[in-house]
Amino acid sequence: MDLFKKTEERHNYDEAREEKIYPYFHELSTGQDTQVVMEGHDTIMIGSNNYLGLTSHPEVIQAGVDALKKYGSGCSGSRFLNGTLDIHVQLEQKLAKFLHKEAVMTFSTGFQSNLGIISAIVGRNDYVVCDRENHASIYDGCRLSFGRMLRYNHSDMEDLENKLKEIPSTAGILIVTDGVFSMGGDICKLPELVRLKKKYGARLMVDDAHGLGVLGAHGRGTGEYFNMEDDIDIIMGTFSKSLASLGGYMATTKKVMDYVKHTSRPYIFSASITPASVACATKALEILEREPERVKNLADISNYMREGLKRLGVKIIDSTTPIIPIYTYDDKKAFMACKLLLERGVYVNPVITPATPPGKALLRTSYTATHTKAQMDKAMHAIKEVLDILEI
Repeated sequence: MDLFKKTEERHNYDEAREEKIYPYFHELSTGQDTQVVMEGHDTIMIGSNNYLGLTSHPEVIQAGVDALKKYGSGCSGSRFLNGTLDIHVQLEQKLAKFLHKEAVMTFSTGFQSNLGIISAIVGRNDYVVCDRENHASIYDGCRLSFGRMLRYNHSDMEDLENKLKEIPSTAGILIVTDGVFSMGGDICKLPELVRLKKKYGARLMVDDAHGLGVLGAHGRGTGEYFNMEDDIDIIMGTFSKSLASLGGYMATTKKVMDYVKHTSRPYIFSASITPASVACATKALEILEREPERVKNLADISNYMREGLKRLGVKIIDSTTPIIPIYTYDDKKAFMACKLLLERGVYVNPVITPATPPGKALLRTSYTATHTKAQMDKAMHAIKEVLDILEI
């Protein structure tokens, strides 16, 4: 059979294009901000992960420009060989201090971070135990490892314990969870995860991509939120969200970092983060430390939107984070809602099967510390109007 036969079959994206409700790859002609120009139209952006509003901060932009001028456009090699700049090391040291961990190592992307960490740490006789709603990069990292993967029902600690009971006492165990789950916006049950980790002699890794800059008084993430930073063995995170750049990291002990540095194939065989991206992430981290009120501003604007939607009778998946999902249930209605909202100057993300279970399609909305209440008022009324039109 021809390998490409699958590409000739009819797919849901073909149908969406024919019905003019295709929701992907919209072009922006401005930088990422609370308001953007999308395909020629002014649009309120409530579909990005620019949580602290730093992608357009003049200091962040200037830091990137300065690094580009000093170091050039790229490193032309991996960190393992010729691709380590002094600013890579400085960023890692600053981030380790901020996160209260011994050491940090950086990866070229957030996705690659999970691939590189899990595949290096989990060996042939080890087990990795995952929440069913973990990010796709975690699952791919598990597949890349030589260990055995077990999945537990979302935030179901009883199911997790049943899975842990199945594992031989001679095996190494890594429990992996999102800190803030990217689709539902809910926070992991860290205290219970820590209790089970200790009971069964496991190690705990938290993907805090959506926690950094979002949770905790200083924005250090899930560990700070629960006052349990020392109980997390590995923190993974990204620079593409709160830190307004591109790349990822692992925060852990010096011993674990050194081991991963010398055994992680995605790390060893990938080019290092570009100088401009390093400088932008470093400056964003400095601003977060200098202006922790951005974390509170983010919570305040998210709560304003959450309460406003409830007041209008919009059914939301309740959470305490900047991620507010709204069910459309039907995949096609999710596409239709995105189209109608864009026509009204509001951008949101559609999430359909297989990213959600059948019948649980949703609109993923997310918020930024620099959003205004006027923008939120316009967005929430547009959402209400569109949901009424679609009878959701």
